[in-house]
Amino acid sequence: MNARNSTLLIALFFTLGGMLSAQQRDQVGDTQIEPPEPVLETDRAVYKDSLKKKEKVKLDGIAAVVGDYVILDSDVAKTLIDLENQGASTKDITHCSLLGKLMEDRLYAHQAVQDSILVSDDEVNATGDRQIQQLVSQVGSMEKVLEFYNKEDVESFREELFNINKLRMLSEKMQQKIIGEIQVTPEEVRQFFNRIPEDEKPVFGAELEIAQIVKEPEIPEEEKQKVIDKLNEIKADVEDNDASFSVKAILYSQDPGSKSKGGFYSMTRQTPFVKEFKDVAFSLREGEISEPFETVFGFHIIYIEKIRGQELDLRHILIQPEIPQKAIDAAKQELDTIRQHILEGKYTFAEAALNFSDEKETKFDGGLLRNPTNFDSRFELTKMDPTLYNQVRDLKDNEISNPILETDPRGGPPKYKILKVTNRYDEHEADFAKDYLKIQELALREKQFKAIRKWMDTHIEDTYISVNAENRDCEFQNNWVKD
Repeated sequence: MNARNSTLLIALFFTLGGMLSAQQRDQVGDTQIEPPEPVLETDRAVYKDSLKKKEKVKLDGIAAVVGDYVILDSDVAKTLIDLENQGASTKDITHCSLLGKLMEDRLYAHQAVQDSILVSDDEVNATGDRQIQQLVSQVGSMEKVLEFYNKEDVESFREELFNINKLRMLSEKMQQKIIGEIQVTPEEVRQFFNRIPEDEKPVFGAELEIAQIVKEPEIPEEEKQKVIDKLNEIKADVEDNDASFSVKAILYSQDPGSKSKGGFYSMTRQTPFVKEFKDVAFSLREGEISEPFETVFGFHIIYIEKIRGQELDLRHILIQPEIPQKAIDAAKQELDTIRQHILEGKYTFAEAALNFSDEKETKFDGGLLRNPTNFDSRFELTKMDPTLYNQVRDLKDNEISNPILETDPRGGPPKYKILKVTNRYDEHEADFAKDYLKIQELALREKQFKAIRKWMDTHIEDTYISVNAENRDCEFQNNWVKD
């Protein structure tokens, strides 16, 4: 990998890094990955000026070697510069701390290879394709992306993305292997809490508990049948007339994550697609096309292109039925009526959620929302999703919002909802009983950290590691500089 042009890409993954693991949901093949923070707004002239200011940067020097991986001085220096140019806070990031982080990643990746942890080339390429699509959507064209990264062609750009993604994904899989099965018992949580000095007990910010009732517009059966008929027509044209499934996907699929690739995905049983999609995909033989089937995203057909053990290469077409405006209006009207009946005391909000809400995940719990980060019922104000915060910030106690139209970020149909703040918690010092889930999370993190530290100590001893003389005075968190 060319150091002068590629380390800018490394910084990209401090923003995009972990994109799949952090943002994948139960959805069809990442069809709706949330966009990363903009990383291409920095003018290339600014980037060059920043380089000029770093007079001591040694572009071709070797900073460290970890197993089979070489880290150049330019990898470290340019990554820091790029983080600055992206607007990330680098106040507490030093050359040494950044080098230590790069060495950690490479030790994970090196050991993953030793432990025969596999990341398929198709999986890596699919990740790169998604990232390129996001970058193009940010700046408007592939030409602008190549210009910014100083690449002559798409293939050289893909190659560097492949190398970076492969290392990152190996690193993530190795880390998951280390901590994936670690759990904490209630007794361990209690001991962890009791070890915290009284004057160091954590303080949790103001929090809300929020409940909602959801109504989804009813899609007419005739609209569903139109989509099923269209998918059957496409299936027949491919099977009977040797039409290209890939071309059909480009023409008709409404899945933005795969449409431009002819509907292509590579997946395993662990890939976070919705259950219905995986069940159909793994029931098919190579070369077979499924019957139309329904998920929360609409109706699909799947074509199995290749089977490699537990991994599938497939193409799919997604078409969503049209939702008439009158169905959307009817959902809103029904929620208006439900809201009025609650205010009149005909039933409680929780009873209404149980009997009328279309959201299975919340209706049996009084409509109570769960925090996706820890599945607790509380949302800390300073950490809430901005959209949700704006929807509830002005609600008073026992007040119910008017119906709110919400689009599904995963690509599903729109829906209406009404919201209520069911409880408020002021900023407070941690209480073992009231804040058990948060304390449990802190205890788990500590246990995982200790496991990582132990693993690091062991494998640093057993792995060839060399740190350049100019970096040997760094105060690393790990013992990279061996005696």
